[in-house]
Amino acid sequence: MISELPFDKLKIDSILGKHPTPFHIYDEKGIIENAKRFNRAFGILPGFKNYFAVKALPNPFIMKILKEENMGMDCSSMSELILAEKTGIKGEDIMFSSNDTPSEELVKAVELGAIINLDDITHIEFLEKCAGIPEVICFRYNPGGLKRGNSIIGNPTEAKYGFTREQIIEGYKLARQKGAKKFGLHTMVISNELDKNYFIETADIIFDLVLEVHDKLGIELDFVNLGGGIGIPYRPDQVAVNYDELAKGIYESYKSKILANGLELKIFMECGRVITGPYGYLITEVIHMKNTYKKYVGCDASMSNLMRPAMYGAYHHITVLGKEKEVADFCCDVTGSLCENNDKFAIDRMLPKINVGDLLVIHDTGAHGHSMGFNYNGKLRSAELLLRKDGSVVEIRRTETVDDYFRTLDFNLLEKFK
Repeated sequence: MISELPFDKLKIDSILGKHPTPFHIYDEKGIIENAKRFNRAFGILPGFKNYFAVKALPNPFIMKILKEENMGMDCSSMSELILAEKTGIKGEDIMFSSNDTPSEELVKAVELGAIINLDDITHIEFLEKCAGIPEVICFRYNPGGLKRGNSIIGNPTEAKYGFTREQIIEGYKLARQKGAKKFGLHTMVISNELDKNYFIETADIIFDLVLEVHDKLGIELDFVNLGGGIGIPYRPDQVAVNYDELAKGIYESYKSKILANGLELKIFMECGRVITGPYGYLITEVIHMKNTYKKYVGCDASMSNLMRPAMYGAYHHITVLGKEKEVADFCCDVTGSLCENNDKFAIDRMLPKINVGDLLVIHDTGAHGHSMGFNYNGKLRSAELLLRKDGSVVEIRRTETVDDYFRTLDFNLLEKFK
């Protein structure tokens, strides 16, 4: 189901004088209301906290909004750790998930007091050597053949992430010997999934492993992190995951497996896409029309602004601003200007009749949109704007300039180079 736009053509036209296309614009009111619904639903789980996946939308203004909604931050790089620090987020409000992580990033995470979530059993000694073993430590579990994945994240047996079941047991034993006092368990095996039962099944598997760890080692885990991966309805015929139903399903599993065995633990998640994804939009202007073997609509945005359609064949809904009520009887490919044939936002998409100068709104870019941008062909990354609750608009990231692009090159050295 495609939601109504939080702005109209008049609003976007008023922005264009100061902020030329393309740009991403985020709906603050929508993000806040959604975050409250999410926390309210999952608040039935003991000690619940969502660690927003910073990789989805790494902007400190958005992070500050979510911090006010009592969300922590899920980080996986030095830059993301620094963003959290700059936003005033420290300590166990940061979950740092390692993944072939350099030592300096682990040192920074320990310095900030983050919960360290290790990806491999060999990383225990690596962490010990570079930063020491913290009191709280978490391990990422790969359930292998117990779960199926998807085209985005891959099947668990072929994914690079996580400990095996046997390694989890050995890992806790080793970490305890090295001084760890509190333990967590994490998994993340799917991305953009709309079937709530998938996540309830994952909780079942994780809670079973919690019991096994307790039986074999006598360790009572402090928390489990069930990961993220809750999808959003990109297509008009898709339905959003019902937060209340999913939360109740997870709680029933917790009650029957954890509480029934006399244990307690906190339950965390690390959702990003479902928190901000539906509340971001890429605004782009039509600058060319081409009619050869097919009809092409050429935009001033490209896959450097939104790579999901080219990378995954992902669907993003498109609205022709000001023509929302017109008949969609024009079949076209919506393209960008990169020297790659897959630089397309849509293929054989039915839209209202389009003219040069029309503004297109590409929906659901509030996660893995700007954050996955790049500079191929020397393209400059676009601005990010925030539509405030009061209707005002704030630039929360400016457009890159040519000087930004060339800043890492030394043209003075080039003149002397022979």
